[in-house]
Amino acid sequence: MVNPHMYYLNKVMSSLFLDTSVPGDERTNFKSIRSITDFWKFMEGPLLEGLYWDEWYTNKTLYDLKNTSRIYYENILLGVPRVRQLKVRNNTCKVYSSLQSLMNECYDRYTSKNEDLADFGLKVETEWKYATPDSTSPWHWGFVGVYRNGGFIFTLSKSKSETKNKFINLQLNSWITRGTRVIFIDFSLYNANVNLFCIIRLVAEFPATGGIITSWQFYSVKLLRYVSYYDYIIASCEITFCIFLIVFTTQEAQKVREFKSAYFKSVWNWLELLLLVLCFVTVSFNIYCNIQIFLLLGDLLKNTEKYSDFYFLAYWHTYYNNIIAVTIFFAWIKIFKFISFNKTMSQLSSTLSCCIKDIVGFAIMFFIIFFAYAQLGFLVFGSQVDDFSTFQNAIFTQFRIVLGDFNFAGIQQANRILGPIYFITFIFFVFFVLLNMFLAIINDTYSEVKADYSIGRRPDFELGKMIKKSYNNALEKLRLKKPEEGEDEKSAKSGDLVERARREGFDENEIQSAKQMKKWKERLEKKYYSAEIQDDYQPVTQQEFRELFLYAVELEKELHYVSLKLNRVMRKISTLQP
Repeated sequence: MVNPHMYYLNKVMSSLFLDTSVPGDERTNFKSIRSITDFWKFMEGPLLEGLYWDEWYTNKTLYDLKNTSRIYYENILLGVPRVRQLKVRNNTCKVYSSLQSLMNECYDRYTSKNEDLADFGLKVETEWKYATPDSTSPWHWGFVGVYRNGGFIFTLSKSKSETKNKFINLQLNSWITRGTRVIFIDFSLYNANVNLFCIIRLVAEFPATGGIITSWQFYSVKLLRYVSYYDYIIASCEITFCIFLIVFTTQEAQKVREFKSAYFKSVWNWLELLLLVLCFVTVSFNIYCNIQIFLLLGDLLKNTEKYSDFYFLAYWHTYYNNIIAVTIFFAWIKIFKFISFNKTMSQLSSTLSCCIKDIVGFAIMFFIIFFAYAQLGFLVFGSQVDDFSTFQNAIFTQFRIVLGDFNFAGIQQANRILGPIYFITFIFFVFFVLLNMFLAIINDTYSEVKADYSIGRRPDFELGKMIKKSYNNALEKLRLKKPEEGEDEKSAKSGDLVERARREGFDENEIQSAKQMKKWKERLEKKYYSAEIQDDYQPVTQQEFRELFLYAVELEKELHYVSLKLNRVMRKISTLQP
């Protein structure tokens, strides 16, 4: 879904429309717009030069698309660009009573309730009349507000001179007013060389504080999915993926029916369910996107005299990519379930599962202190330092401080007393104390897990043993190896060993004690070393504790008995020596 061509296409478009300077003023481009005058200079300069790089010409390479423009000779402009603005009404903000006589106009920040729906200016063309929003199009989340569709809209002409005269006319008749809060410039491109659509949105926000904040969105997406032979190979992989999805869903359903409530006690089973849900969401999104592209793409390309709204398709296609990314991430996490054949990897996963409770407790304490410092930084430096301008920015700034990326000079300049105190105490408590406590928790748990493995604890799932078992089964089927003994043969041999022990003089108590110890051992191994459903550590009941105690006592007796025999043998050996 993502390839390097998308990045390079976005880079080319951003350099064309964002970095190109206004003629006669090398310091002014779209990124540096700070006034209405700069905005109109950009519209009449870099925007026109980018859109009308060459003369409009006839092209029939894409759905017999005619009268299109070439941008950098490689990208086709689809339809015509659109410019849209949203405004707020006058007297939408509250003014202090003593200052009302000084204020004739007051325009609050943009909200759907404050939006101005009345026609203004010349009230002749569409740019002076309000257009109702489309319910299917997504809202835009900007820096200072969330903006819906609709507004005062006009499309550019296919003639460069007509478009320039249009901009001059709008500027002379004050199309941008004090009530303007945002202006969108939308257009779409297609690059046939790499079969990519580039949907571009340039945004200029006019906050209530004054000035202009610019932002942009470049979506390079592959809306025409199946064109080349490689694309059809991908389609076959998608079909195979759906088949595997059905198979795995059936297997998990059988496990749920078999183990019932015990199935949900394993974290890995929850991960399996999460992956299945994400996979079904991904398939649903894929089907939805393909249907929408099939229905809308042809209609958008039929009429090249109007604006082709590809933003809706790019928006949902981007969400589809995001869901795929999350699904792939959890699929990689699932690999931890199958790496227990390696002792080191098994210790790592066991360490993380064992210390989760301690980490949760530590995280509560950590974030209490962390958020306290974030609130302190926001209140003290928020009005002067960009990194602390919002509470969210303060939180991310503190994470950057922990990683060594900080602007101490800005903090110190904002407050010469609290700035250094904030910085020094934050570094001491968070970096030197809390982070080292976190490492101590991990290290202590790892030592415990390592000690458990040193005394014979086995991983929950051993891939090496599974491969060895499969290898032995294959050799047995090929008759290259004798089959292993079954349970009946093992029990028969066990009975033979009992008879042999009686013939060799062992008393009945010793034989019964050995049989009881064997039963305890098998029961404990089944309880604590089972890999099907049980977790690493299970609670021990009173009966199980009694059996463990008796098992330990019998082992101690056996150890004492073996020690006595060993001493007796050693004494006999010492007497035989000259």
